[in-house]
Amino acid sequence: MHAIRAASAALLGLGALALPTPPAVAADGGGGTTPFGFSVLPSTITAGGQVTLRIDRSNGRCKGDATITSGIFDSVRIAAHRSSATTTVDLDLKVGAVYRVTFTCDGASRSTGLTVAGTRPVTPTPVPDAVPRAVRAGAGGTVAGFDLREVGLGAALVAGSVGAAYHFSRRRAREDGAA
Repeated sequence: MHAIRAASAALLGLGALALPTPPAVAADGGGGTTPFGFSVLPSTITAGGQVTLRIDRSNGRCKGDATITSGIFDSVRIAAHRSSATTTVDLDLKVGAVYRVTFTCDGASRSTGLTVAGTRPVTPTPVPDAVPRAVRAGAGGTVAGFDLREVGLGAALVAGSVGAAYHFSRRRAREDGAA
């Protein structure tokens, strides 16, 4: 049952990501659309995570170098022959805050928001003189979601099957012995 819910949620999430996004609104609030397409993926990130910055060059409105600035990462330059770049956001960010990311290309600037969510990533600490060991695999998800109703129903079905098999085998033995 849990696997069905998880699969449904995953499919809904993928469907939402596949939907086209509406054009971005101008940073000045004028309600116009951008002269060039741009995006920040993902639009929600944890502190210290990586984002991909994209410029849509297919419409020909951004021909030169693009500069992307924000208070949460160093300024990024995308060369005229490229359409994307990846950068790492700072570690000291406020969870739940929305930070402005500004794209500038050929004299036009537009902005979008980047939301910081979750907790900071955990950096693994190396253990000196660690000896590599095999992975300890366990029961996995078999114990999680332990439901007494489902176990009881399964036990009742097994008991019913065994009882029906016994009844029909005894009845057939009586019929064979009586003939």
